[in-house]
Amino acid sequence: MTPATYRFGRFELQPGKRELLADGQPIVLGARAFDVLNALIERCERLVAKDELIDLVWPGLVVEENNLHVQVSALRKVLGQDAIATVPGRGYQFTLQVESAVPSQAALPLAKTTAPTTAQVPSIAVLPFINISDDAANEYFADGLSEQLISVLSKIRGLRVAARSSAFTFKGKAATVAAVGEALHVATVLEGSVRKSGNRIRIAVQLVHVATDRHLWSETYERTLEDIFAVQDEIAQSVLMELRSTLLGEAADAKAEQDATAQVAAAVKGRGTNPEAYRLFLQARYFFDRHTREDWAKGIGYLKEALVREPRFALAWAALGRAYESQAGWGWAPFGEGNEQAREAVARALALEPDLPEGHTAMASMQMFHDWDFSGAEASCRRALELMPENPVVLRQAAWLASCMGRHEEAIGFARRAVEQDPLSAWANVILGIALRMAGRCAEAVTALRMSLELTPQRSSTHATLSFCLLALGRVDEALAEAMQEPEEAWRVHALAIIHQSAGRRAESDEALGELASKHADVMACQVASVHAMRGENDLAFEWLERACAQRDTSVVMTKVDPFLRSLHEDPRWNPFLRKIGLAH
Repeated sequence: MTPATYRFGRFELQPGKRELLADGQPIVLGARAFDVLNALIERCERLVAKDELIDLVWPGLVVEENNLHVQVSALRKVLGQDAIATVPGRGYQFTLQVESAVPSQAALPLAKTTAPTTAQVPSIAVLPFINISDDAANEYFADGLSEQLISVLSKIRGLRVAARSSAFTFKGKAATVAAVGEALHVATVLEGSVRKSGNRIRIAVQLVHVATDRHLWSETYERTLEDIFAVQDEIAQSVLMELRSTLLGEAADAKAEQDATAQVAAAVKGRGTNPEAYRLFLQARYFFDRHTREDWAKGIGYLKEALVREPRFALAWAALGRAYESQAGWGWAPFGEGNEQAREAVARALALEPDLPEGHTAMASMQMFHDWDFSGAEASCRRALELMPENPVVLRQAAWLASCMGRHEEAIGFARRAVEQDPLSAWANVILGIALRMAGRCAEAVTALRMSLELTPQRSSTHATLSFCLLALGRVDEALAEAMQEPEEAWRVHALAIIHQSAGRRAESDEALGELASKHADVMACQVASVHAMRGENDLAFEWLERACAQRDTSVVMTKVDPFLRSLHEDPRWNPFLRKIGLAH
């Protein structure tokens, strides 16, 4: 019989609960990494060959050896580099002393302990369609079709769809269907290609079953641009029927077709009817992905042009609202003007389509970050969750909101669900890391933030946030090294001011604080306040918090739970400040 727990050093593995604890606190660990660790510990008395380990963790799948290396590397970052020994050309062995391990031949296969990806919940990843047009400039059209299919399918209840950000990590890569299925935890993969020439389009798609590599369905459409909506709907309906027939055993009869048609029709609400406006919408999304000031302005221009052609295009209004809000938040447009434009655009979207999840999510963001209307943000977020309960964008918004209100377990729950739905999203892992840090669970936060940096090594503020977690764990030298890797100057000097102050190096902290206040006061007022609060300089801390409020600094929403501001909680000015920003009890 498999023991309830395995103990080694400060760690404890609980196979029944699928949890790894460090000093009694849960550690964030991916499903496959957990299975690798469990398999190695169960066989800790011997070397485990690579092929044997792959068969145990990925039963019935053809998996590249690199997938195993990735999981072992992740485990070493948590347990220490010496915890798992590599025997070159042969396999791995767990080296730490295990107290309560009783190797058992009767242990259940690891596949039985992992979350189902087939029978109970049909699941799919839509990969970026390949642009095979003569003109490379049509890349936006191929990407846009894939993205919109993801959006439509994700709104259908009872279907789990890999998020866009995770699916698009495979763009331009020669990954096998098995590798995609393993990475995204899906049972099926939709692949396709697009050729666009003038007004003519040719779209070829195929749905592949991950476990068997069998083609479940394929079709080729040769149409004009005017038919694009009909083609998209037909693809979505066919995929939905095939998934339910193959994975759930449902009859593919006239009723199933009728149900699929109705569900897709409900999911495409807000899309509009003008093909040229839709093409411009896709082009705008393409420029937003490039994430520069100039490209963002181009994307807004394309959306405005689309709305001239079709003023009732609710999805475009919602996208325009998010674009204006982000543009103002990043300092690429005047703050007040940008947010008024954002509010007007989102209101137009919801007036046209009251049940548009994208509209409610955008409204929740504005209500939280700019209006400090947390009850309104909660209502908007709740409605978005009702409409798309497993959408990672909605889940991330819900996690942010719960975290800044001090509802830590709720925030962590939402953030974990976002990572489950979007496992290759650096941003989802950052949100989880932040939620864990604010809850005081810094060891787990380190794991989530390191995963984010593996996915996007140069992401702004992530190295700094990781350095704060390491500092809280007493690992000062590691925290300093991490802070020095932060690519964004403002966040780097903030981290240095905090770490040097904590280490008693006042001169170095003064230098970093001076640079932060003199060069980045317009966007980092809250962070300047946090350094003064750490020093016990409460008057200066409140002066900078007031400045942050006047600037409508988006970081203000996290002040209630910011660990660096805890020294202010007993100050008589603290509760009036929280009331001012809508976060008083």
